[in-house]
Amino acid sequence: MEPGAQQSQDPLGAAIGGRGPAGMEVGSQVTIVRSSRVVMNDAIIPAEVVMASGRITAVLPIGNRVQSPGEKVLDVGDLVVMPGIIDSHVHINEPGRTAWEGFHSATRAAAAGGITTLVDMPLNCQPPTTTLTNFHTKLRAARKQCHVDVAFWGGLIPGNAAELKPMREAGVPGFKCFMIDSGVEEFPHVRIKDLHMAMKELQGTDCVLLFHAEEELDLEKAVIGEPSEYSTFLASRPDAMEVKAIQTICDLCLQYKVRCHIVHLSSAQALPIIREARRKGAPLTVETTHHYLSLAAKYVPRGGTQYKCCPPIRSQKNQDQLWMALQEGDIDLVISDHSPCTEDLKNLESGDFLQAWGGISSLQLGLPLFWTSARLRGFSLHDVVKLMCKNPAKLSGLEAQKGSLCPGQDADLVIWDPDKEFEVNEKMIQHKNKLTPYLGFHLHGEVFATIVHGNLVYLNGEFSPTPLGNLLLVQNDRPKKNSISSS
Repeated sequence: MEPGAQQSQDPLGAAIGGRGPAGMEVGSQVTIVRSSRVVMNDAIIPAEVVMASGRITAVLPIGNRVQSPGEKVLDVGDLVVMPGIIDSHVHINEPGRTAWEGFHSATRAAAAGGITTLVDMPLNCQPPTTTLTNFHTKLRAARKQCHVDVAFWGGLIPGNAAELKPMREAGVPGFKCFMIDSGVEEFPHVRIKDLHMAMKELQGTDCVLLFHAEEELDLEKAVIGEPSEYSTFLASRPDAMEVKAIQTICDLCLQYKVRCHIVHLSSAQALPIIREARRKGAPLTVETTHHYLSLAAKYVPRGGTQYKCCPPIRSQKNQDQLWMALQEGDIDLVISDHSPCTEDLKNLESGDFLQAWGGISSLQLGLPLFWTSARLRGFSLHDVVKLMCKNPAKLSGLEAQKGSLCPGQDADLVIWDPDKEFEVNEKMIQHKNKLTPYLGFHLHGEVFATIVHGNLVYLNGEFSPTPLGNLLLVQNDRPKKNSISSS
């Protein structure tokens, strides 16, 4: 069933058509959200979340205050209220490759998925975010388009070490690099000398360096096999490529003590290296993705190039080990790595995995994808908040403002039903390109409403007519108070 296709389970009967309880309109400001299940740091309680001027001002027991005239109350019954999801790994692709995605479509998809903040990756857009000038170009492209808040990673490529400080001072919280061909010529991969230069530039700061952790192996090995068979592609990107890269990252992290972050960890074989580096004091964090936690190699169909990503989806055993690493704290956060493209680049007719673009579209589906599996593995709603709200906020330098329902934090909330099941179909997807491996999946966890800075940006299938998100400039470990308005 498509989210929003039936009446919500809200006991007050929030109606379809952009109006909620007491005539609440999408795009309007909310001053109180009331629920019997509000996820606080140490408990899930009946409470009212009180908001003013875009911030949470109090979280109070229900009935513990005198109602004021003119307040706008969204009573959601027993739906879960928790901090908005923060997805710190999203390829929005604007400016330049807007046929793939863009700020308008990506942030609508985010709002429909309960995501209140995205952090945009520096590549697949043209120009890439590798200079201060290019960063300003991206900011101009994003203005007046964003339905949720957006922050921005910078990029590290050969020869741009001198651009890191200006970009950081302008509001970039960290820099992403590739240790292998990125797939786009304008974002070349770094060599070891480039990493030493960047580490020296970032030493003594709280800036974080993000790594696509795959390295070419010394062995010359021809790819053998039918290109439409997933096993052929999987054999071309073995675990050893990740293990080699992660060993390099850990050595550099320990040498320079610069914050390092491994993006989209796929191979569980690298976990012992990560554990040992952390034991030695490396300031290292790790993320994995919804596709590595939800998909397994044996279920990828012949020619199913919508499943292709790099590093690749691996075995069911490997997936189980990633889940165990999440439980044990070896992996810090879970993100989408939303990396869409136009359908023709997926080579669906030939089904050639070796030639197809590598990237999976899933931005809107992150919360239900994670919860569908996590709930069966003993994870709690507090685990969801830690892995998808608090820790992504901390990575991105946003923890002073986002990631919890504490007074003083931004009034960014997701309201959802963790028990509601729905089927993923094309009609519900807000991404510009609808191709995703999750079509037809039955997921648990339907998003009912999304609130950004106290504004109701999404409600039961309806969106605010005006984009109400901000562009976030991160400085001195926290977002600037005067972040740029997108609208």
